[in-house]
Amino acid sequence: MIHAVTPTSERISHTGEVTRTKRRLLRPTSLRTRVTLFFSIAGLLTSTALALVTYFIARSYLVQQREQSAKSQAYTNARSVSDRLSQKDINYSTLISVIPTEGLGLLHVGGPPDRFFSQNSLQFNQSQLPPDIYTLVLTQGQSGYQIHQIGGSPFFVVGVSIPGANAAYFEAFSLNGVQNNLRLIATALAIGAISTTLFGAGLGWWASRRLLRPLSRVSNAAGQLASGSLDTRLPPESDRELDRLATSFNEMADAVQARIQREVRFSSDVSHELRSPITALTAAVEVLDARRADLPDRTQQALDVVTSQVRRFDQMVLDLLELSRLDAGATDNHAEAISLPDLLRRIAQRYGFGDVPIEVVAGASTIVSVDKRRIERIAANLLDNAKQHGGGPTRIVIEPNRLERVPTVNLVVEDGGPGVAMSERTRIFERFTRGSASRGRVGTGLGLALVAEHAQSHGGVAWVEDRREGGSRFIVSLPVGDV
Repeated sequence: MIHAVTPTSERISHTGEVTRTKRRLLRPTSLRTRVTLFFSIAGLLTSTALALVTYFIARSYLVQQREQSAKSQAYTNARSVSDRLSQKDINYSTLISVIPTEGLGLLHVGGPPDRFFSQNSLQFNQSQLPPDIYTLVLTQGQSGYQIHQIGGSPFFVVGVSIPGANAAYFEAFSLNGVQNNLRLIATALAIGAISTTLFGAGLGWWASRRLLRPLSRVSNAAGQLASGSLDTRLPPESDRELDRLATSFNEMADAVQARIQREVRFSSDVSHELRSPITALTAAVEVLDARRADLPDRTQQALDVVTSQVRRFDQMVLDLLELSRLDAGATDNHAEAISLPDLLRRIAQRYGFGDVPIEVVAGASTIVSVDKRRIERIAANLLDNAKQHGGGPTRIVIEPNRLERVPTVNLVVEDGGPGVAMSERTRIFERFTRGSASRGRVGTGLGLALVAEHAQSHGGVAWVEDRREGGSRFIVSLPVGDV
């Protein structure tokens, strides 16, 4: 019986997806990224150090040049003022106004009373003189210079004492030109540092890509080898050291392929050789079982033990044969578009689970492109596993898997058993591995391994999670495929 249901809440993400998400978050930074960052940081530190050294050298040079030219001009103008002060009937305002200077001149003539004459009293007057220069020149009769803020702008102030005329000459030179030049130099150096950093990042990316390309080929080849492409090999390299790496990898791949093929062939041969004695033993046991009424009670008990073990042995040999064919790649997928609910209903009835309800969650794709034989093995093994170890299946669910990038549907078999311990949820899909709930019960330990193998052959994955009402949910995620 098939029911269509609408989910009332968002599905809990499955264990496999959570594990993959954690691995992505905890994945260490790639070597290429680290090399690129190293080149970037090295370029940034080097360019910044050079920029700072260049800036301070340029700043010292420009300020020093400005100071020297300002002092030279100030002393020249002070001598000119001193010569003119020796004349009679001199007009101090006229004198200071005709002094040729690029700065701002200020003349002090001693008392009584003290008088100041400025070329531009609004921009530079006695109130704007630096206190240290004022004291040094007018009180101590010495000359000096100092950088001082006047009207919010930096000026280089020079004070020259003229003791013969009881006077002093001050001149302020603007440093805005020097400041603008330094600002342009700083901008150019910053642009250069950024450009150098970007160039270092690009160089690091190019160098790491070139240097790690052989390792990427080795990594890709190893991944293909691990996924089952045993004939994967690396091409020869032009570099001697890299060619040694390629040769060693190919030799390892040859050894791995030969060993796996030997193991697969051995497993297949053993399974085939066991079929004949197992068949004969099964027939003999069936004959004895048919005449069990003629046997004593203790003999009947021994016969029951032998019968169950022979059947288990026969099933294990069949599972081993199937696994050996899967390992050898002897089975192909024959995908065809089918109605998944109808197929599951027929499988459930065929294996004695016709009363288990089948529910389709809204949004789930019901038409999928799969191999019917493999889906039958998946569903039959999951239903039998629920019967043997989970108290029997409670329902079969077809639900959408919205966590995958490609259209995917989940085939879920739920049971009401004791559940699966967190530590066993990955191991139970391994061969000959049985969970704690299956202890003391009949089983080969290969059923869930076959489920995982057949799911992987479809490009899917199998996992188990807890059921909200208690028990387990065995889930097989299958791509919808081209339908």
